[in-house]
Amino acid sequence: MRRADGTEVMTSLSVEHLDGLVSRTSGIAIDFVRDWRQAASRLNAGHRTAFQHGYWLGAWYQAFDDVAPLIAVISDATTGKDIAMVPMISHIRRGIRIVEFADLGVSDNNAPILAHDAAPEATIGKALVEALRALPDSFDLLRLRKMPAQVSGKPNPLVSMGRIGSSSLNGNLVLMGDDYADYQDSIKRLQMPRCWRVFSRHTGARFEIATDVARAHELMDVMDVQQQARMRKLGSPFVLNDKTHARFYREVARQGIAEGYAVVSALVCDEGIVATALGVRHGATFYLLRISHGGDSWSSCSPGLLVAERTLAALHAEGMRRFDLSIGNLDYKRRFGAERVPLTDVSIALSWRGLPFAWRDYAAQGLRRYPAAAALAAQAMGKGRR
Repeated sequence: MRRADGTEVMTSLSVEHLDGLVSRTSGIAIDFVRDWRQAASRLNAGHRTAFQHGYWLGAWYQAFDDVAPLIAVISDATTGKDIAMVPMISHIRRGIRIVEFADLGVSDNNAPILAHDAAPEATIGKALVEALRALPDSFDLLRLRKMPAQVSGKPNPLVSMGRIGSSSLNGNLVLMGDDYADYQDSIKRLQMPRCWRVFSRHTGARFEIATDVARAHELMDVMDVQQQARMRKLGSPFVLNDKTHARFYREVARQGIAEGYAVVSALVCDEGIVATALGVRHGATFYLLRISHGGDSWSSCSPGLLVAERTLAALHAEGMRRFDLSIGNLDYKRRFGAERVPLTDVSIALSWRGLPFAWRDYAAQGLRRYPAAAALAAQAMGKGRR
């Protein structure tokens, strides 16, 4: 096979031009689609996490429009039946052409969408890599980050290319029984009932979940202001209220509020909006993504923790039993009873230019298995303190 630049490439794949590029190996066909709207109808009812939901990905590809969509639709080469879909992008960083999930830091996890009636095998990963190498784009590096081991109870076929838990990030899962009082008792040291009583002393005090888009957007406007003030106080950068991120989150809410996919909640009293929370739910799991509060003047009722706990309580009453408190390991998540859920990173060089970056990624993954060595390495690179 000959690349677009005329160089010869040894490959077992045959590549033909259809609506997209189709690569075949081991009975697997891969069609690369460059427009999410064209791909969205494929596997519309497939197994996925909340971050491969159509509302999430539709809003994502619309908002982050400075990168190139690259969606791999994987099917049986004989029957033409769809097996899986991998929502990705391509972009250039430091001169390296990178392929990765449609994420850029806003998704808690990333995974393929899997057909309900298919049993994807690990060969899907190999086929994807070979197909990417065969494209005329001359990609250099494939990065698949924050992958869960399972997708709606089905094995994630891409995880086998890496080591379980190799990601520096992890989920934080709270599993509850049917009696919420039992859960409240398990986290009694947080003193949430006392915090609620303190908050309830304010005139008009209430907890609410937005039921319409206008109210959801109003609460999100306050969330942006409160989070920015908090990050400024901590001396940390904040980007979630910039034009792109604000557009993204509000579109997720616009599409998902009516069906309950997007959940925007708040503690409110006559003095104003005291705290807010944003999350998404899909299937049996709710993901708590963002929390904000009005600052130190409200500290007596721990409004950030309280709005989170009240949100979990309200959704538990609706039948939810699995709650993921998002990636990262802030101390309050342990106090909420969250157990860490490992995620997997994979980096594969697609060209010789990508080799140093893949090696560096794997070196970093290896260091994470030895925290003391990782701390020394971070300190040597000037990252030991913030």
